[in-house]
Amino acid sequence: MAVNRLNKDKVPVGGSTDTRPSSPAIGDTHYNGTLGRLEIYTAQGWMALNAPAATPTGVTATDVGTSRAYNNGSASVAFTPSTSGGLPLSYTVTSSPGSYTGTGSSSPIIVSGQQSSTQYTYTITATNDFGTSSASSASAGVTTTTVPQAPTISSVAGADASAIVSFTANATGGSAITGYTVTSSPGSFTTSSASSPITVTGLTNGTSYTFTAIATNANGNSSASSASSSVVAGLPPTSVDYLVVAGGGGGGGNNGGGGGAGGYRTDSLNVSTSTNYTITIGAGGSPGRGAGSRGDSGNSSVFSSITSAGGGGGSGGSTAALSGGSGGGGNSSQTTGANGTASQGNKGGNWSGSGSGNGGGGGAGAVGNNGSTSGGQRGGNGGIGLTSSITGTSTYYAGGGGGQGEGGNAAGGLGGGGRGHNNTNSVGATSGTENTGGGGGGTDGYSSGTGGSGIVIIAYPDSKIAPLISAGLTYDQPSRAGYRVYRFTGGTGTISWG
Repeated sequence: MAVNRLNKDKVPVGGSTDTRPSSPAIGDTHYNGTLGRLEIYTAQGWMALNAPAATPTGVTATDVGTSRAYNNGSASVAFTPSTSGGLPLSYTVTSSPGSYTGTGSSSPIIVSGQQSSTQYTYTITATNDFGTSSASSASAGVTTTTVPQAPTISSVAGADASAIVSFTANATGGSAITGYTVTSSPGSFTTSSASSPITVTGLTNGTSYTFTAIATNANGNSSASSASSSVVAGLPPTSVDYLVVAGGGGGGGNNGGGGGAGGYRTDSLNVSTSTNYTITIGAGGSPGRGAGSRGDSGNSSVFSSITSAGGGGGSGGSTAALSGGSGGGGNSSQTTGANGTASQGNKGGNWSGSGSGNGGGGGAGAVGNNGSTSGGQRGGNGGIGLTSSITGTSTYYAGGGGGQGEGGNAAGGLGGGGRGHNNTNSVGATSGTENTGGGGGGTDGYSSGTGGSGIVIIAYPDSKIAPLISAGLTYDQPSRAGYRVYRFTGGTGTISWG
């Protein structure tokens, strides 16, 4: 067995390549006369001391796609270190294109940050304290793959206890997409499918949701898409119940009859998606002021094609009352008060006898009462309104206003009608109640009552989705078991279901 020998200056002596120690330990040295260099035994074999590192060989690259984020591809680059130069301290791998690099002390070395679905080749250099080798020959090309790019949600539509989510597929990441998954918020309900659109089930009707989508390939899942716009689970209604009440008429001035109630219309209306339905809330009519003056008629309320006419203004003196709405205005002459609009209401009352006892305005449920000399020239009560339970509570709407009387008060009709003026007790006339369509009370020499504003109410089963309501409408939502109820109390605007 060859033995290392040291001369008197402690310099290892040896011979040829063949005379290296046969069982060297790491750190052993040998002077190799064949190669003309001093060598040290390392984990990589015998390497030259005090020499630059030599160029590695046998460079190969392998894609590392599993769980790699989109456009953060990675490759593992293996190589064979050269034993003909000095001992390398490190190696640097460089990609082409892109010049992405990775460093390490041994094979293989990972290079990251590369674009998805792009082919790269790789070269490697070795470095030690005496310099850096030339670049190796390039590896064969390898295409880096990653997880897919996140999809883009394009639209979302509510359906019965579900939602339909449409999206656009984006880049595959270099590996074929195997499926997509959509997730709701709230609830984290998920559904997977091979393509768009995806229907997410198990949702609660009437609840608003947003959705995100991910794409999956052999490397894993993409990041989540941006959240969709919100949508309410459920189907739109096919018909709605409605109550449309117009504004009541204003009470008459001196010797004034009561104002007629606003029009009262109720039924069901078939509705469809993507149609705007107009809603207008009619204001009450202004009151009459001064001798012989007449109150103005109320303004009509509208829901879609349903128009409810405003109540007629009450007369003052011998001025003719105005027709309209659920009741025409009351009259102060011996002529019956004006008619209500056909199918929407009743006449106002008149005055009979001498003195001053003026008729009440007509209501949705009855004609206005005549003024009477019984008990001292009393004004006639306003006609009673009608009840509706559309909000879940039975409520009167559209009562006529009371007429002025010298000998006693005339009550407004049930349904928001205003009281007439009582001369004897100096009790003033009152206005019709807001959002009931009540007529205003009549007066004698004082301010009479303004008509009450109208209202529009719709109701339908609460399993259906809520409407889109434009600006310009004031509304609230009364509680009615099993129903969505919208009570519009002012303004003009539209509603729709998609």
